[in-house]
Amino acid sequence: MPIYAVDVFSGSSDNIIRDNHAQAVIVKATQGTGYVNPRCNHQWDLAGELGKLRGLYHYAGGGNPETEAEYFINNIKNYVGKGILALDWEEAENAAWYDTNWARRFVNKVHELTGVWPIIYVQESALWQVANCADTCGVWVAKYASMTWYSWTLPNMSVSSGAFKFLTGYQFTGGDMDRDIFFLDKNGWMKLANPSGGQVEVKPSTPAPKPVEPVQPKSWTDSLGDKWTEENGTFTTNQVINLRWGAKTSSALIAQLPAGSEVKYDAYSRHDGYVWLRQPRGNNEYGYLVCRDANTNEPFGTFK
Repeated sequence: MPIYAVDVFSGSSDNIIRDNHAQAVIVKATQGTGYVNPRCNHQWDLAGELGKLRGLYHYAGGGNPETEAEYFINNIKNYVGKGILALDWEEAENAAWYDTNWARRFVNKVHELTGVWPIIYVQESALWQVANCADTCGVWVAKYASMTWYSWTLPNMSVSSGAFKFLTGYQFTGGDMDRDIFFLDKNGWMKLANPSGGQVEVKPSTPAPKPVEPVQPKSWTDSLGDKWTEENGTFTTNQVINLRWGAKTSSALIAQLPAGSEVKYDAYSRHDGYVWLRQPRGNNEYGYLVCRDANTNEPFGTFK
């Protein structure tokens, strides 16, 4: 029988952990090399008190992968072997996004330190970035039927496992909570957590740096109520895209950009079904264009 689960972070309500549908709880432990979830121990203990299977994940910051792996394990070493380990590979706040060898180096280091292979959480459209981990790791894929899917009923949609032989887990909602299904039983879960079945010995590594608050990118809310985050980059279109005077599909048109157009941008916003980019144009004026479908995460070009 499959296992239904939730994954939580510092801002998650305890009610999510207590949800009777969830048989397992995966807790965010660390991010980069400067953040430890201050509620990690509480969330881990609460899940255990409720008799639920457990796991811990590290959110990739995109720094040195071996150093991040050491930081993760140093901060959870007392829990290794008691729950599955996972790498959260996402674009936001990840300086190594598109680096196809980063996850491989991270999981290798975790395995070196613990004897455990982490599973890898990734959106379906980015499976190619972690494909070289398919020989040793399980994959936990995120794909939503809707960004407002508030249900424990699995959506009727296909989900790829990419280079991996099969899906280990599938995150099928965001919205009010991250709902997941894992295609294994309790024994399979614990086999991922502790492959040897014996006492897990964590090898010593370099001392973990003292936790500090990560530097957050500047963000703001505009006059229309849309939140923007500062980010500098270049977006190259792979299709015709409208450049507008505002970040709305109803805003006046500046130009139609043909496929292959390069746009330098300084901020992004996720709203109204799209991810929008802001293009500085001089004289304190800006152009705006869509770069991604916010529901499926399908990009309309490439980033650098």
